[in-house]
Amino acid sequence: MRLHKLYHRLTLFTLSSPLSLPSNPSLLPLAPPLILTLRRRTSPNFTSMSTSRFHHLAPLAAVPAENSAGGTSNGSVSSYSTADSSTDYEDDSALGVGYRVPPPEIRDIVDAPPVPALSFSPHRDKIIFLKRRSLPPLTELARPEEKLAGLRIDGYCNSRSRMSFYTGLGIHQILPDGTLGPEVEIHGFPEGAKINFVTWSPDARHLSFSIRVNEEDNNSSKLRVWVADVETGKARPLFQSPDVHLNAVFDNYVWVDNSTLLVCTIPLSRGAPPKKPLVPGGPKIQSNEQKNIVQVRTFQDLLKDEYDEDLFDYYATSQLVLASLDGTIKDFGPPAVYTSMDPSPDEKYIMISSMHRPYSYIVPCGRFPKKVELWSADGKFIRELCDLPLAEDIPITSSSVRKGMRSINWRADKPSTLYWVETQDGGDAKVEISPRDIIYSQPAEPLEGEQPVILHKLDLRYGGISWCDDSLAFVYESWYKTRRIKTWVVSPGSEDVTPRILFDRSSEDVYSDPGSPMMRRTKAGTYIIAKIKKGSDEGRYIILNGSGATPEGNIPFLDLFNINTGNKERIWESDKEKYFETVVALMSDQEEGDLQLDRLKILTSKESKTENTQYYFVSWPDKKIVQLTNFPHPYPQLASLQKEMIRYQRKDGVQLTATLYLPPGYNPSTDGPLPCLVWSYPGEFKSKDAASQVRGSPNEFAGIGSTSALLWLARRFAILSGPTIPIIGEGEVEANDSYVEQLVASAEAAVEEVIRRGVAHPKKIAVGGHSYGAFMTANLLAHAPHLFCCGIARSGAYNRTLTPFGFQNEDRTLWEATNTYVEMSPFMSANKIKKPILLIHGEEDNNPGTLTMQSDRFFNALKGHGALSRLVILPYESHGYSARESIMHVLWETGRWLHKYCVSNTSDAGEDNDTGTVKENISKGTTDAESKVVAASGGGSKEVSDLEHEESHSLPRSSL
Repeated sequence: MRLHKLYHRLTLFTLSSPLSLPSNPSLLPLAPPLILTLRRRTSPNFTSMSTSRFHHLAPLAAVPAENSAGGTSNGSVSSYSTADSSTDYEDDSALGVGYRVPPPEIRDIVDAPPVPALSFSPHRDKIIFLKRRSLPPLTELARPEEKLAGLRIDGYCNSRSRMSFYTGLGIHQILPDGTLGPEVEIHGFPEGAKINFVTWSPDARHLSFSIRVNEEDNNSSKLRVWVADVETGKARPLFQSPDVHLNAVFDNYVWVDNSTLLVCTIPLSRGAPPKKPLVPGGPKIQSNEQKNIVQVRTFQDLLKDEYDEDLFDYYATSQLVLASLDGTIKDFGPPAVYTSMDPSPDEKYIMISSMHRPYSYIVPCGRFPKKVELWSADGKFIRELCDLPLAEDIPITSSSVRKGMRSINWRADKPSTLYWVETQDGGDAKVEISPRDIIYSQPAEPLEGEQPVILHKLDLRYGGISWCDDSLAFVYESWYKTRRIKTWVVSPGSEDVTPRILFDRSSEDVYSDPGSPMMRRTKAGTYIIAKIKKGSDEGRYIILNGSGATPEGNIPFLDLFNINTGNKERIWESDKEKYFETVVALMSDQEEGDLQLDRLKILTSKESKTENTQYYFVSWPDKKIVQLTNFPHPYPQLASLQKEMIRYQRKDGVQLTATLYLPPGYNPSTDGPLPCLVWSYPGEFKSKDAASQVRGSPNEFAGIGSTSALLWLARRFAILSGPTIPIIGEGEVEANDSYVEQLVASAEAAVEEVIRRGVAHPKKIAVGGHSYGAFMTANLLAHAPHLFCCGIARSGAYNRTLTPFGFQNEDRTLWEATNTYVEMSPFMSANKIKKPILLIHGEEDNNPGTLTMQSDRFFNALKGHGALSRLVILPYESHGYSARESIMHVLWETGRWLHKYCVSNTSDAGEDNDTGTVKENISKGTTDAESKVVAASGGGSKEVSDLEHEESHSLPRSSL
């Protein structure tokens, strides 16, 4: 597979025009966020609540524009209230009127222009700077979109909706000394064009990309494919006809050779979209008269009826077209819902994947019937590899998979050899069988009667292959339930060489991670394991690139590894005193054969607590360093912030880690304790020792996202970022059966530590989180009110009975673990929440499990018990928030909540249910929880290392 194809989606949009009522009647007026507030101890008036969410919302024209004093750095005019947000937190009369903005010290950080993305040429001699803009206006999100089969489609562009884009492309030659030559700007396309899908040709002489221009026009808003000459920068349309448009709902285009692309186009014969019948032809019926067991997660945006099926076909159907740079075009196969195109390394074949009916109303399109075919590069059908049926019945158990052929790919080290995996357990992880997966291999065009060759058999679940040559490949397998992961060394071309285990370890044990093999690019554009030649040594060497987790934090490394003996030699290691460095890529892979160690060249990144990431070349034998980039500091006003990775212990002996951030110039001995915001996200573990390990580096740069808790450093808050909250279930114990007890114990340890250090005021500690972190926040306010003065919960799920077939990493159903589902649900404990809680949710949240309804119903439950609460619903926003108006308003709401219920708090954090200080309440409130936690995680007090902070925590596989 060609890994130099570059995508950039779902984060950035342009800010090119003032926000106003759209001229296109299909675009809705922008509504301010829905805001519902209930003060403590007041009786809710349910009869005054409108059933319509927009009952109290003013149209955009009624919302005054932001004054010039609060103008944005990108030149756009936004639809905000004129009130100065830095002084109006106490003015409740303005609540609920339009979008608001946070104080300038926060707004300026969010509006800082982003640095460009980088892409190296296949020959490693040139680099593209892909330029991008800051946050999009809400008009971008307000564009109509079709929600079909788990996708969101922009019908005007015929692509996924809410795509980000680049605003410009600049190419630099990498000079012999490692520095950059002058920029060659790609030019020739219309001004204001939005650029996507930037791809190098295999010979690096051309770039391909798509552009769209006027998104208010149904025709010119569609994507067109352009190509540019790399030397001159001159760009032109690939197709001479202006009527040929890209269909980017699934795959888009791929270079077949140096001068030809295979493009997914909108069929020229396609007419207008199907119209929804005014009167349905009959009721919607689903049947299970065969008594099949079908358990699915709470997927969203699914097909609902035959009209949706027709609409999905309308937008997703493509006509493949072979297009040459000389203008020659040729249709390739019939129109179909094509999902991927993968040329063979020798450019003779193309593997084409598509989906077809019957569709499903209960699972997204990734489980629809799937056909994989083999075609010649000039458009001749060769054979069908598989036609998989609809897969509604994949078990919810972790490590369960689809039946039949899966992970069909080209061998990266061969001209045109296929390999794939087939499950032997029917895809059900609960079935005990050996082997569980079998890897097969076969030529693209096998001889008559030639059967697939068994490459390897696995007892765990297949996890991928790193190819090198006929003598060497790494095969990976893993099992989530036990966290076991194994790496095999196989010789694909030698049946008489027995596969052997190279590494067999726990995926949770980051200290034992040996690293991954460095990959090199081949002339065919594939990536294989780089074999290293060490002088006259005849040993078989590769390079392992590791994160280097240690009790002191991550110290990335490169090890020269002898495949035969297992001996290692460290050839590079990150600075550990001040900087955090990582190896990004191998740059000396232009020659065929083994790479000479003394001519090695790598690309590294380097950063520190206060210095933002820059890129460098490091060249052997003397490890000469040349700086490649010099990006400015994104927020110089916080350049001197204070960062420390702190360690402390939970009551059951589990070692915990957090990253403590303090404002520039702060001194606890003279300035006293600060208001503190704790922001985190729980994680699940099978081992107490693994949960105690340190992840992340104390020297990493403090990256501040547009909704990051670190923004409040600018308002003189202490920030405890990502305190580890491990939920441990050792052996056969289910972690979630003691979720609340372990959650509270971890939070108590974190709060006690910041108070002990004198940096946090005991009465002014707030807690917050997003998604599963919001779930955590609500639970802490319900079960540990003695710790926090208020909470902020964004885009969470609060009632687990609404996700009955599993959530996060919970494999059991509601009916198998009823007590756990109920006890974990803060909705069921709404009557216990007495501290102020701010709920924020995107109105179009499509994340499995976190339906907007979760916040609606939780707020109603809180309101029904007189809890001090506030609900903010953000129009057009999904699980994460994108539009500048939305993000600024979220920050204003957060700032107001923290100012009113944290900074201005004068009561003891635990006064609603007890008396005394937070420290006393911690001591009095943890006896029962402590005993349960010790039992759940194995007890004992053995000292081991700390766990990672949230910023480097990878989200669990199942998104809630």
